Amino acid sequence: MDDIDRMADEALAQFGSVDVLVNNAGRSIRRSVALSYDRFHDFERTMTLNYFGAVRLILKVLPVMREKGNTGHIINVSSIGVQTNTPRFSAYVASKSALDAFSRCIASEIVDDKVNITTVHMPLVRTPMIAPTKIYDAFPTISPSEAAEMITRAMIERPKRVATRLGNTGQILYAISPKLVDSVMNTAYKLFPDSAAAKGEDTATDTKPSDEAVAFAYIMRGVHW
Repeated sequence: MDDIDRMADEALAQFGSVDVLVNNAGRSIRRSVALSYDRFHDFERTMTLNYFGAVRLILKVLPVMREKGNTGHIINVSSIGVQTNTPRFSAYVASKSALDAFSRCIASEIVDDKVNITTVHMPLVRTPMIAPTKIYDAFPTISPSEAAEMITRAMIERPKRVATRLGNTGQILYAISPKLVDSVMNTAYKLFPDSAAAKGEDTATDTKPSDEAVAFAYIMRGVHW
């Protein structure tokens, strides 16, 4: 938290204001709740970085954005998991959902100051963060360049939300028939087991995903499983 204050103070001192803030730093934890009963710290550390860290930075730069008017833009990189409620990501998705809710609530307060907030519901990206989950080696993902294009589009167009068709579809389906979606997600839960890393074991012991799992991942392209 001290580094967030230091960085924000340095930026404001050097430039006077921040026109665009992109909250992209994040920690993802893929672990079923059955393996999380004695790991409350998983939930604490994801909230600290993904939610409290982003809010701390927003609170530092937002006053200047509002005072300047017409140029302020906050872009929060969220997750497709917030839209699809994927199993094994309760810690991660909860932290991203908290930031989404915070942003929705303050959005109406800063409309008159011409400060925009965009949420990017990012699909699975091929980065070192997902490397410990070996089954992702066989899954379709977007590249860091494609992820950067989503953020760039958010900067240029300033929409309320940037998301994939699949993510939007999942969100609508959950609103219409949440129990049906739970059943579908239960199938995914059984297809994609906890990784060796999640169980505290050597990642070399991970088994390759089944053909059914790979097919499911391609149908639900970009979803974190």
